Amino acid sequence: MQLFQSLFPNLVDKLPEFYDSFVQTLFMTGFSGIISLVLGLFIGITLTVTKKGGILENAVLSSVLDKTVNIFRTIPFIILLALLIPLTRMIAGTAIGTKGAIVPLIFGTVPFFARQVETALAELDKGLIEAALSMGSSPIEIIRRVYLKESLPGLIRAVTITAISLIGLTAMAGAVGGGGLGDFAIRYGHQRNQTDVTLATVIVLILLVSFLQSLSNWIISKISH
Repeated sequence: MQLFQSLFPNLVDKLPEFYDSFVQTLFMTGFSGIISLVLGLFIGITLTVTKKGGILENAVLSSVLDKTVNIFRTIPFIILLALLIPLTRMIAGTAIGTKGAIVPLIFGTVPFFARQVETALAELDKGLIEAALSMGSSPIEIIRRVYLKESLPGLIRAVTITAISLIGLTAMAGAVGGGGLGDFAIRYGHQRNQTDVTLATVIVLILLVSFLQSLSNWIISKISH
């Protein structure tokens, strides 16, 4: 305990708030992450099956989705936060705090994950799809039994990359009062020049990211075998 106090003197009396900030980060990551993964998976699959040569080829839908994803991916997240304030207030009732960060986090994550899904599905051997078509499988069956099942390791990697990116976005949301560890580090570590608070925040974020990456590697190793 004495070692902890000597290394993080400014953090000792802020531990309850530090813990609350960590929980807020987990809440933002988990809540917005689940919604983003569902929407991103749907959009990523749609982009794959509707493109030229896809099992549900649709040039108009593919073009609209592709351009929409590109537009949102080119907007820096800090600008997206400000841009979505009216919509955020309409949906969440507030544009600040943890609740106010959820909507922009979803808008910032869905396009990123959709592209990750599209990339993972594009790596699938086209021969498997042709074999499924020759056996009379419906598009839904091909999506479920071929695309999703055979691309599972790649999809898990995509989920991991997206989750890690989302943690970074939650920290960025703290710059505009979004709550979480980012907000905690800015208020105390940056504005009050308490470097030990910033260091503690960085250590916790590194541990969280390392845990997610290790969990992903373990799941993939089990699936691959």
